[in-house]
Amino acid sequence: MIVRHWIPLSLLAVVPQVFAAQVPFQQQNVSTLSRNLIDVLNSDEDYTSLLRLLQKARLIPTLNRLDGSTFFAPTNEAIKRHSSSNSLWSAALSDDPLLARDNIQEQLRQELFYHLLNYTIPDFKDDQALKVHKTLHFPRTPVEPPSKDPPPYPPWFPIPGGTLGGQPQRLRVLSRESTPYVGVDGFGNGGAQVIKPVEQASNGVLFGIDQVLSVPPDLATVISQHPALQYLTKILSPDVIAFLNSTAELTLFLPVDSAWEALPHYERLYLESSFGTDDLTRIVNMHAVAMKDVKYSDSFKRGVNLTTIDGPKLEVSVSENKTTVSDAKLIEPDIYAANGVIHTVDSLLVPPGSLQLTPEKYLLVLNCTTFVSLIHSVNLTHLINDTEAKWTILAPRDDVIDIAGGSDLPERGSEELKRLLQYHFIPGRQPPKKLKDGMLLETALEEPGLANKSQVLGVEVSPQLKGDDEPAIRFGGAGVIGEKVEIDNTLIYFVSHTLTPPADVLQTALLSLHLSTFLAAVFSTGLADSLKVHPRTTLLIPHNVAFERLGMLVSSHLLAASSKPDLQRVVLHHALDGVEYAPSLHNGSQRTFSTLEGSDVQLERVRPNNGTLRLTSSGGWADMHSLLFTNNTLTETGVIHEVSDIMIPRSVDITVGKLVRAAKATTMATMVVKAGLDWVLNGTAPPEGSPWADMGLSGSGWTLLCPNDDAFKAINLTKLYEDPDALQSIVAQHLIPVQPPAKGLPSGFDIFDNVIHNRPLVLDDDTTYTTLWSSFESAVSGDIVFRKVEGSDDTVVGIKGARGKDGKEDWARVISWGRSTSGGGTGGVIQIDSLLVPYSPTAWSQYGLPVGVGAFGVALIGLFFYGVRIVWIRDTTEATYEPVGGFGQEDDEC
Repeated sequence: MIVRHWIPLSLLAVVPQVFAAQVPFQQQNVSTLSRNLIDVLNSDEDYTSLLRLLQKARLIPTLNRLDGSTFFAPTNEAIKRHSSSNSLWSAALSDDPLLARDNIQEQLRQELFYHLLNYTIPDFKDDQALKVHKTLHFPRTPVEPPSKDPPPYPPWFPIPGGTLGGQPQRLRVLSRESTPYVGVDGFGNGGAQVIKPVEQASNGVLFGIDQVLSVPPDLATVISQHPALQYLTKILSPDVIAFLNSTAELTLFLPVDSAWEALPHYERLYLESSFGTDDLTRIVNMHAVAMKDVKYSDSFKRGVNLTTIDGPKLEVSVSENKTTVSDAKLIEPDIYAANGVIHTVDSLLVPPGSLQLTPEKYLLVLNCTTFVSLIHSVNLTHLINDTEAKWTILAPRDDVIDIAGGSDLPERGSEELKRLLQYHFIPGRQPPKKLKDGMLLETALEEPGLANKSQVLGVEVSPQLKGDDEPAIRFGGAGVIGEKVEIDNTLIYFVSHTLTPPADVLQTALLSLHLSTFLAAVFSTGLADSLKVHPRTTLLIPHNVAFERLGMLVSSHLLAASSKPDLQRVVLHHALDGVEYAPSLHNGSQRTFSTLEGSDVQLERVRPNNGTLRLTSSGGWADMHSLLFTNNTLTETGVIHEVSDIMIPRSVDITVGKLVRAAKATTMATMVVKAGLDWVLNGTAPPEGSPWADMGLSGSGWTLLCPNDDAFKAINLTKLYEDPDALQSIVAQHLIPVQPPAKGLPSGFDIFDNVIHNRPLVLDDDTTYTTLWSSFESAVSGDIVFRKVEGSDDTVVGIKGARGKDGKEDWARVISWGRSTSGGGTGGVIQIDSLLVPYSPTAWSQYGLPVGVGAFGVALIGLFFYGVRIVWIRDTTEATYEPVGGFGQEDDEC
């Protein structure tokens, strides 16, 4: 309920003391037979509605007890007009109990008290002077809603107190052209006209008026109704309105509409926005005085200094012609309100420098209102209101956000939106001349994934074109639109779209399809969740082709379900424990970085190759390298760079046996074991006392030519397993110990070419290797040779010197390969499609052929000499003829 102010009959004796704070009653010696105010009202049909209201408010006993009062009584017609727009009075006049608002009728009673003075005044129809009177209305702030409890007993009398510092509400009267008016403004305008002759009663005087006197409302309502305060009404925020209506004893010196034009354009736009509450509150407080009593203009006559709520003092000076408040002229004094008074002035009472230029105001003026609104929703206003801090702001204008429809923005007030907005603020001023292409700038976004360090933002600077004042600049992929704006310590760039902070490392990498194989490996190992949140990490992601460059059998091994621990170690070997952006990686010639796997990778800059960055893993094979491409792809927890090849740590041991399993060559693996060469598969030394140990063989550095299972379809394995010598010879024919190829390295060999380095052997054309079978005494020909198939990319391998049917029985096609890491990566597996059976020549090829060749040679020699003999015999038995005259004559003549 509202506060009840009533005095029972037992307290009537103290009424004179109650009114002592007001103008004392006019004591009159009136006969008890004279008419009192109620009698006067009863005798006039123009006051029937007023009597009903007095009865509803239970004020009949009160009026009867008053002595020496003035009642401004609205007529029936006046009350009818008023009740048509006032639900309180309309309900009070109604007989419908459902329309009754409460049984106390406190508000109605207070409005009727505003028509009463506790003293009598003379008829003022000829008095043109403005007179101020104090009514019996003491404004108070309702503290409870209306109640329907039964009312206490009357009479009720007003008790001093309330929101005007214990003073009652005031009322002005004057006469204009011999017509008296009640409730006029400070200029004597308006008011209710006295339309009936003044009635004298035994306990007071009654003026009949043509309007109900409206009780002055709260300050905010008074401001909204005043024609000279419409600009202030326009910019009032809910917070300021609440302040104006909840503060008692408030004296306001408010500038009229024209005074606000003195503010800069940007300041007015800021105040007109929904974000100008702070500045508006300061301005109102600079014009507000809150003291124990309300400062009406009659207190200015002696001059006064008033301290405002904001702190500065207002000097009120009164002269014969005008009243000034500091440097402003008082225009209209004493505009009454329920909780104070308003005086209008012709200029703002704002000390110089009080309203500082802030980035927020510029952003609002420059059509970034949505951006500012989003900042307010996440309580980041200190970033745009601190005039001392130095910031570079990347601001999207309203049209930029409107084009996207805001659908790509997080929900207002959310932590995600807060992260996004912080990413638009860069500490310090970053003018174009300081920006370099590829540089990274720290932002106001502090990421937990970076151990609460600042997230960075990439900058792109294009070469400055002829005729351009400045080069084209992009921040995080967003282009700069228009001219930058400099505001003291702040620099504003307007960007083409909002900037999205980096996502987690896997979500970021998923956008790059050429990295999908490694990402699939990450998910298959179960490391995805931990990598996404591990703080301060640099992930080195190999391209998809890196798995092919690794060798099919190595890739198959790592991606097999049974090899999950090995793959986990490989993945973690590509995660550096720390954030290493491109600039730090390019500095220095040789550095090492620890990985989440536990071992280090080595980075070196190879100067003969234009400063190419080359990574070397902690394990794998000795010549295992990877090129580093510093992409600076930012993530929540660090950065992503790309590498050309997979790096295998020393914690991953890829043996010949693992590669055989990856080749799914179970038959060949069984043969190796049955031949007593299982130590080759395991990469261990041969057992002591075995013939292999006696031969001085080691357990590493072996390359196994591994036929697939289809190669054994025509082989009687049962018979083969029963013949240990044959079994050993076949296995030995497929084992190649560590050795340089007879032909040497192929031409064009490149130290960065892992397509060559991933092979256990150089598979160049006509490259020959010695096998384990070559060292056996029984071996006729154990060496193997690789050949390139003309017209294709295929490679075949065969036993050197073997003479099978058209060569088909002694050659196999190379299917795939894989290099082991045992012994520094000096071995591995080469998968082939046929079994290479050791070459054993037949008796004919071993003996018959040489004898045949010799006999054929002897026969040829015999035939040669036989032909010579025939020719000789023919020459000696054939008849001869002498020339005429004989030989001797001719000889003599010669």
